[in-house]
Amino acid sequence: MKLTGEQKIKAPRDIVFAALNDPEILKESIPGCRSLNKLSKSEFEAEVGLKIGPVKATFTGAVKLSKLRPPESYTITGEGKGGTAGHAKGGAAVKLTEDGEHTVLSYDVDAQVGGKLAQIGSRLIDSSAKKLAGQFFKKFGKIVESAHAPADGEEEDKGGLWNRLKSSVGAS
Repeated sequence: MKLTGEQKIKAPRDIVFAALNDPEILKESIPGCRSLNKLSKSEFEAEVGLKIGPVKATFTGAVKLSKLRPPESYTITGEGKGGTAGHAKGGAAVKLTEDGEHTVLSYDVDAQVGGKLAQIGSRLIDSSAKKLAGQFFKKFGKIVESAHAPADGEEEDKGGLWNRLKSSVGAS
């Protein structure tokens, strides 16, 4: 299955890149994510509960970031096992392009599924994958946009998200 798309986010590119590496933001953005732990600078482990058509499962797996080019791009690969429901593996090339006050996040995904998931049909898998990707990027964009630095007269950075992301950028 191949999937491409883009999301325009009103935030600087370095902030968007930092958010793509922040386990709390990713956990909140991933549909059905129950846990996401950062094991190293480039490795995560996750647990995600999903229902795709008649198949409901909890997937556990590992995610690895490679070809890191902060704040421009990276490649993300992962593999998850869902017990009797099957398994999924794949990768995505993620690219960030500046566009004025916005960052355009584009992605090119290639994934494979096996087990019961593969048996329910490629149309359902493809439509579910598009829906899940859409939900992820919409939520991710909203979280990043809400983390803006306060301008004169605005409330302070709620929860310190902007400051956490800015300090991440400085640490890279």
